[in-house]
Formats: sequence, structure tokens, C-alpha cells
Amino acid sequence: MSRPEDTLPPDLFYNDSESRKYTTSSRIQNVQVEMTNRALELLSLPSPSLVLDIGCGSGLSGEILSSVPPPDGGPHIWAGMDISASMLDIALQRDVDGDLLLADIGQGVPFRAGTFDAAISISAVQWLCNAESSDTSPQGRLARFFNGLYASLRRGGKAVCQFYPKNEAQRNMVSAAAIKAGFGAGLLEDGAGTKNAKVYLVLSVGGGAIEDVVEGMDGVDVVERGKTNHERKRTENTVRKGSKQWILRTKEQMERKGKVVKNNSKFSGRRRKITW
Repeated sequence: MSRPEDTLPPDLFYNDSESRKYTTSSRIQNVQVEMTNRALELLSLPSPSLVLDIGCGSGLSGEILSSVPPPDGGPHIWAGMDISASMLDIALQRDVDGDLLLADIGQGVPFRAGTFDAAISISAVQWLCNAESSDTSPQGRLARFFNGLYASLRRGGKAVCQFYPKNEAQRNMVSAAAIKAGFGAGLLEDGAGTKNAKVYLVLSVGGGAIEDVVEGMDGVDVVERGKTNHERKRTENTVRKGSKQWILRTKEQMERKGKVVKNNSKFSGRRRKITW
């Protein structure tokens, strides 16, 4: 059975018919509730917060955010973004509480810096792992998404992205993009080794904080902590302009912006002899 993201782009796959089918399916509703509650457990928000729902669809996760009882730190205020106009139309018909934005997360997260306390994403990030045209790449789309998400969260903010990686390479590509954006990152897999396995990427803003975020959680694999601003500046200051390391870093920055760059080779940044 083929995966939905391998057949069509999400804005075409989730047309009016598919969006209604998704929203009214009791099985999907139960799975959505389970994964959203798990994401909230990992976020561990102590008080009502402003939360971004990435790939909000018809608002199934948003309804849970709005209904968190005060003893559990809620209710939360939320805003959702999704690429499917049909999904957002159903959300409007259902009169959900959150504000809705039609946007492609592969083009970034278009909110003012430090807007949100936290973010969740349920079954959306894997759609970024496919290039939909020759002038885009999965790495570029992931980079724009995580860079925008990092900027939109306040310092100390957290995000949990549940996604279905196709393989280990895809899993590593997603976590590497988050780390490059500056996040501290940890991966948690529920039901490992089964067909119902679910992967959660736990992210924190504010270099090195991921160890504290996942402290005491069972089964969380800390991928890598983000660098502090001091560490980042110290690294940048030691790289000489025009050196091989500088060239490779510049190419990496261009790739994060979604630009197409030539592949690295043993000749990249090689000093050439001057001929007369």
C-alpha cells in the first residue's frame, strides 16, 4: 500500500472528498486524539499557552488544545496552519476556536519572532520529505520549515512533531534539519518495531536545553543539543573567509535557504596554483 505523500502533494491529495473522509473517520479521530495527547504530555505545558498547530487540518488537534482542563495547564489558545484549503474549510464549518492560516510549511513559518510558547505537529512533517518540483529539494523545504519554526518560538519554547518516516535515512534527515536550525532535539518512538510505530521529535529553543526537557522521560534518544549563541559565534569567528571550511559552510547556508548548490567533492575549496 502506497503512502499518501508518495502519490500527490498534500494540497491536491486532501481535496473536498478526502478531507471529509479524514475528518469523519472514527478510527482517524481516535488516533489523532491519542497522538495529540501524547504530544501534550511531552510538551508538559504548566499553564495556558499560545500554541501553533502545524498541519492543523480540520482542527481535530486544536479541539483538544482548547479543551485541556485548568488542572492540566489549559485551556490553550492556538493558531493553525495548513496547505489544504479543503481541510481549513471543514475547520471553519466545524467552528473551531483557533485562528487558521492557509500556508505551505515548506516555505517557512510566517509569524513574528518569539510569537508562540509551543508548537505541535501531527502527521505533517513527512510530507516535506518529497520534492514536488525540480527546483526544490526535501532538504531545502525542511530547512525553511525548521528555521521558521525556531524563529517563531520564544526562547525556552518547545515543539513536538509526530511524523511517519519512511526509513532511517528520512528520520535522520528530519532530525538533522532541526538541529541545523538551532534546536536541541530528542527522538521518541512509541510502539517501536510494530506497524503502528509513531515517532515524536521533541525540540527545544535555547541551546542545550533538550537534556532538561527530556529528563525523566523513558525511551527518548537525545540526538544532539543545539549550540549556544556564544558557541556559535566562537565557531564562526575561527573560520577564515575563502577557506574550504568557509566555502562548505556557505554552501550549507545556501542549501538551508532552499537554493540548489553543486555537490561537494574532494576538489571543493581546493587552492589552485597560480600560473603565469
